[in-house]
Amino acid sequence: MFRRIALVAVLASLAPSAHALDGNPVAGKGIFQRICHNCHSAEIGVNKVGPSLWNIVGRQPAAVPDYAYSESMKKNNAPWTATALDAYIADPRGDVHGVKMYFRGLADAKERADVVAYLSTLR
Repeated sequence: MFRRIALVAVLASLAPSAHALDGNPVAGKGIFQRICHNCHSAEIGVNKVGPSLWNIVGRQPAAVPDYAYSESMKKNNAPWTATALDAYIADPRGDVHGVKMYFRGLADAKERADVVAYLSTLR
């Protein structure tokens, strides 16, 4: 019994946050259009103030051609997983110090989950 409890505790600590995986992509699209679309495109190869977010989930940071990334983002080597995007969207400048993104962050965990769910559909 103790082994089972210990195993569950270890696995729970390794799992990504639940909100990063249970978002509503339809709601996320609305949030994206309201908050993110001014600076980011959801289309292939269309960069704005920020890079295109097409196919961002699973992509390496600073990988969009023809976009001038900050040195901080170029040094960020971890792929954009749902959990990594959730942390970045919550506080971009706190998550990756020195980035050019001036957005303060999206505080609401459910809204972040919805945006990440929407971004996951962009393939």
